[in-house]
Amino acid sequence: MNGRLYWKQRIPMIFVHLLCMAGLSLFLIANGNSIDSVILVLSVWVLVLALYLCRGYFGRKRQLEKLLELAEQLEERYLISEVMDKPEPADDRVYYRVLKMAGKSMLENVEKIKRERAGYKEYIEEWIHEIKTPIAAMKLICENNRTDVTRELLAELEKTERFTEQALYYARSEYTERDYFVREIRLFSVVHRAIADNKYLFLQNDVRIDLQETDDTVFSDEKWLCFILNQLIVNAVKYSTKKPVIKIYIRHENNVTVLCIEDNGVGIEADDMPRIFEKGFTGKNGRGTGRNATGIGLYLCRRLCYKLGIGINAKSSDSGTQILLSFYTNDFINQVQG
Repeated sequence: MNGRLYWKQRIPMIFVHLLCMAGLSLFLIANGNSIDSVILVLSVWVLVLALYLCRGYFGRKRQLEKLLELAEQLEERYLISEVMDKPEPADDRVYYRVLKMAGKSMLENVEKIKRERAGYKEYIEEWIHEIKTPIAAMKLICENNRTDVTRELLAELEKTERFTEQALYYARSEYTERDYFVREIRLFSVVHRAIADNKYLFLQNDVRIDLQETDDTVFSDEKWLCFILNQLIVNAVKYSTKKPVIKIYIRHENNVTVLCIEDNGVGIEADDMPRIFEKGFTGKNGRGTGRNATGIGLYLCRRLCYKLGIGINAKSSDSGTQILLSFYTNDFINQVQG
C-alpha cells in the first residue's frame, strides 16, 4: 500500500479534527480553564488520533499485503474472492461482493470457452480422420497409374497429408500425455520411417540422405518422435540449396544420446536464432520466395519435445543448420538394465 497516498487521503479528516480542537480550545479558555488544562486535553486528543490513524494504517497495510501475496500465489487470479477472508468493514464488503460477482462471471466465461475449444478440437480431429480417407484413395489411384502427372500429384498429396498431420498434432499437443506410449525404440528405425513418409519430397527435390546408422535405442514415443523428425526433415529440404544433402547421425555426450539432423541449406540469421522456436515466427529466410513458412513446425517440435522430455537445440552457419535432439538417460532405467 502506498503510504503517501494513504496519509494524503486522510488530510480532510485531520483538518476537521484540527478545527474541532481549535473550537474546543476557545470554548475551554472562554469558560475560565487554564492553558495547562487546554494543552493537556489537546495532547490527549492528538495522541488518541495519532494512535487511531497509525493503527488503521499498519493494520490496513498488513491486510492488503497479505491479500496481494495470496493473489500472487494463485495461478487463476480471478478466483481471489474464493480464497480471501470476508472483510469486516461495510464498504469492503461491497467490494468483496463485486469481486464475487466478477469471479462468477469469469468462471462462466472460462467454462464456455473451454466447451467451445473442446468442441472445435473434436471437430478438427474428426475432420482430419475423414480427410485421410480420400487422400489415401487418391494416393492409391496415382500409385496404380504411374505417369509424370501422377508422380507430381503424389508429391502434392504427400505435402497435403503432412499438413493434415501437422494440424492433428497441433490439436493434440496440449494433451499429449493422453496419447503417447513410451517404450524402448531404435532411433534409426524411426528415422527410416520418417524418410519413407517423405520419399516423394526427396525425389522431387533430388535430396541426398547421408545416414550414419547405429543401433542406439532410447525411451520415447515412436509416433510423436516420427512427427518431430518429419517437421525437421521438411524444414531441411525447404531451406536447402540446389543440391540438398541431409546428414543424420548420432553422437554421445556423457549420459545423453544426441540425434543430429544436419543440412547444407541457407542457415538461420543470427538475429533470428533466439526466436526460431516461437509460435508463428518465420524469420528472414522464412519470408523468402517460395518457402511459405508458417512458423508452426519448429514451435510444435519444441512443444512436443518438452512433453516427451527431449532436449531440442539448433546451431546454424552460412553452410547450413544443425538440429540436435537430446535423449537423456534415465538413472533408474540404467539400474534396471544393469
